Amino acid sequence: MAMPLAFKQGGLLFGTVGTVAICAIYAHCVHLLVSTSQKASKRKRVPLLGFSETAEAVFSNGPRGVRPMATLATRYVDVMILIQSFLSFCLYLVFIAKTLKDVLYNQQQIDWDTRIYILLVLIPAVVITQVRELKYLVPFSGFANAIMITAIGIVLYFVLSEPLEIEDRNMFPQWSTLPSFVSTVLFAIQGIRYILPIENKMKHPEDFLARFGVINIAITFLTALYIVMGFFGYAQYGDQTQGSVTLNLPSENALAESTRLLAAIAVLLTLGLSYYVPMEIMWHKLGELVQVKYHNWAQIGMRFAVLIVLAAVAIGAPEIEPFVGLVGSFGSGTLVVLYPVAMDVIFRWPNGFGWMKWHLVKNIVLFVFGLLVLIFGTYSSIMNIVDLYR
Repeated sequence: MAMPLAFKQGGLLFGTVGTVAICAIYAHCVHLLVSTSQKASKRKRVPLLGFSETAEAVFSNGPRGVRPMATLATRYVDVMILIQSFLSFCLYLVFIAKTLKDVLYNQQQIDWDTRIYILLVLIPAVVITQVRELKYLVPFSGFANAIMITAIGIVLYFVLSEPLEIEDRNMFPQWSTLPSFVSTVLFAIQGIRYILPIENKMKHPEDFLARFGVINIAITFLTALYIVMGFFGYAQYGDQTQGSVTLNLPSENALAESTRLLAAIAVLLTLGLSYYVPMEIMWHKLGELVQVKYHNWAQIGMRFAVLIVLAAVAIGAPEIEPFVGLVGSFGSGTLVVLYPVAMDVIFRWPNGFGWMKWHLVKNIVLFVFGLLVLIFGTYSSIMNIVDLYR
């Protein structure tokens, strides 16, 4: 739903080509992460490793110069996953709240502040975020996907029901909007923190990286969906394109209003999945400090306390657009590109780079790309946020 905003920042032509390139880079970095984790687990003789555990195993067994950095690398991964997860969660709360606000105002002329709706969203969120097992979150996610696909179909119906004015739209980005385009696409496709937990839970993990396996099929489908939604969404709404295309739909149409509600419900149902990885990281650190007989109550308290803090953050900054780019650049720039590439280089060092060291050259190019996304994307997003609240 954020892809029309990305195409607004990147232009129709560049946005199409750029989306394909970024999604291809994302898929390749996922392959690097999973393959490195699998090889590191074999070398360590353990059945599986998480993201931070992979970083620890790779750095501690890498070249002598990086071994002292193993602990720092592990903690950095955990901290970045927590930051990205919590920022994303705040965005989801704001999106649901703004959607409810628009629908109720359009239908009942109820003009409550967005912050009130964030508080209302907390009621179901308290229940959903208490689900701790990944297998119990799968039905929620599957139902949410079905709802979202329905919503996307209705959105495309509205987008394509009116003539498109392509000639009046930007084809290429300005230098000032290019970082925001890359960051927004990375936000839309983000999911790197779920990769290893899902791969580790699979019955047949070898299907994850196969030529026609989970990752390649999923990314191909998503790339096509993102391009269609982004291209036609921006072509239809132009400079009026908002952070979620559902906010551009006609408010007087009942079907359009139902689409907004469907998208909000779908996001609400995925809150538990968004909570899973950061809560696993936090409990891994805090669980050791609590007696076993109090583990259940400690988990309940921790999950509830974090939810209240995140809701407070969302109430303090109830806007979507500037924070979309911040999450994409700050979180995804590091976790999606920099870390998988760095760990692949360290694991292969010094003689595993193939003919003419092409693996090393390719990884250097990807690493520079990740640094640019991190530096310029984060700077651009922060400046947008400062301008918004100035």
